[in-house]
Amino acid sequence: MAAAAAIAANPSSIPPLRRDQTTPPPIAATSPRAAPPPPLTLLPRCRSLRDLSQVHAAAVKSGLNDDPLVLTKLITFCCLHPSSLSMAYARHLFDRMPPQQDPLLFNTMTRGYARTPTPPSPSAFSSSCSSMASPPTATPSREAAARSCRQARLPWRPFVLPTLINLYADCGDLPAARRLFDQSDGGGSCAVCYNAMITACARRSLPGEALQLFRRMQAEGVKPTEVTVLSVLSSCAMLGSLELGRWVHGFAQNQGFLSSSSSSVKVATAVIDMYGKCGSLEDAAAVWSAMIVACALHGRSDLAVSFFREMQTQREEDGAAAGPDGVTFLGLLSACSHAGKVDEGLQLFRAMEDFAVSPETKHYGCVVDLLARAGRLREAHDFILNLSGENSSPVLWRTLLGACASHGDVELGKRVFARILDHDDSHGGDYVILSNLCAAAGRWEEARAVRKMMKEKGAGKTPGCSAIEVGGAVHEFFSGDGRHPQAAALRRMVEEMAEQLGYAPETAVVAHEGMTEEEKAASLRGHSEKLAMNLRVCKDCHAMAKLISAAFGREILLRDLNRFHHFKDGKCSCGDYW
Repeated sequence: MAAAAAIAANPSSIPPLRRDQTTPPPIAATSPRAAPPPPLTLLPRCRSLRDLSQVHAAAVKSGLNDDPLVLTKLITFCCLHPSSLSMAYARHLFDRMPPQQDPLLFNTMTRGYARTPTPPSPSAFSSSCSSMASPPTATPSREAAARSCRQARLPWRPFVLPTLINLYADCGDLPAARRLFDQSDGGGSCAVCYNAMITACARRSLPGEALQLFRRMQAEGVKPTEVTVLSVLSSCAMLGSLELGRWVHGFAQNQGFLSSSSSSVKVATAVIDMYGKCGSLEDAAAVWSAMIVACALHGRSDLAVSFFREMQTQREEDGAAAGPDGVTFLGLLSACSHAGKVDEGLQLFRAMEDFAVSPETKHYGCVVDLLARAGRLREAHDFILNLSGENSSPVLWRTLLGACASHGDVELGKRVFARILDHDDSHGGDYVILSNLCAAAGRWEEARAVRKMMKEKGAGKTPGCSAIEVGGAVHEFFSGDGRHPQAAALRRMVEEMAEQLGYAPETAVVAHEGMTEEEKAASLRGHSEKLAMNLRVCKDCHAMAKLISAAFGREILLRDLNRFHHFKDGKCSCGDYW
């Protein structure tokens, strides 16, 4: 840079050209380096895995890391000299290959595994075998791969057997798959092996063989899984075996395969499909409804609606599928109500007409609860008023009264209370709700007037009672009951949570005139929900259950009058909306 600046400042310093020189003298060039050889040409020189890794590194530097030809050559080299390390390296490269690689590469990998002195891990071998059946490779190649796997005779064969059975079955050689299943040493006693064979028979339209294997599975004491049930139900549907299908349905229920979890959707769908194909539409509709209601009880509104959508899809695809009935919509409306899905719930209520399902009092009650829980009290009030006299049940007004108490609407609560008295003035709980509502708003005179009216009418209220089963015996506890054997432990636990977790009683829920804060807190400790937990829990009991689940690492399942609550890690399945 300094020389260039000097020349620019003094052009005369440039030496003149010679007379015989018409062009500037060429700049002397250094001799170019020889280009490095392509990575693949170095493979014959490799004598160890370390040498191969250097070739691989050269391929990466050359931008050939994902080149199928390079990867194939590297994998082939590893499989020609197999060891545990080289096959692990080959598998790493194999996983980088595109989905539709050369089918012969599967055979190469399998032969490498078969010749490995020390068998590879079961998961590596099994997943490699699984990949042979997944891509759309040629059937002969998969057959060769399956035979290579079979010839390996590895000591952990039962782990790989299900994959081999599937390989043979996918290749259309079901007899070979069955021989492999029958001749294996102890393989038949493995549930996954049974599942693979039963599934293979069901997929190849051999339902009779699938059911025979299922009976053999039970005779040997092998516990079926959800996979087993799915294949057996499919076989029952193919045979039209209604009685056996009903038995499998009952078995699935007893095993918990038809719970309110998302994994139960496939099993429930298979049960319904079986009933539909066996000609029992009533049973099919009953299963749909039962699953939807179960989801509603456990606060799984999303799963309940998912079941309903699946029901509709199957109904459209299969003319034999049953449609929803009143119980179905009752579960859907209840699920939406407990989750605060007002618009979706109203849409489902209107859809009842499309399925020729006539609403009953319970359906109207769900709509009132749906609106009222969400704070849309005026809409709920107008909804009841617009119903015909025969449908305007006091149950609907009581539902709205409870919501008025939850949302602190005293004026509407008084109007609703008057409506209730027009139908029935003997229900003590109505008076208590309105009295507590007035007391919570500081309107003590009105609260006392309601209590006085309750006494004059002779309306009584049964104290809240909770029950819990321990050791096969059912124990009942009433609110304020001091006979609980763990009452002292409960008091200590409340004190500990107050000190360590900052628990503060929700004394606002106690509506008794003249009580101090300490007295209110003491009354909350005596709530029967804390003793056994199966009433409609108050805010304080609900908050305490969440704290217990977090502080003591406990999972708590309780059922109130309307639904289940699952407490875990300081959270509740209801999302604090109940």
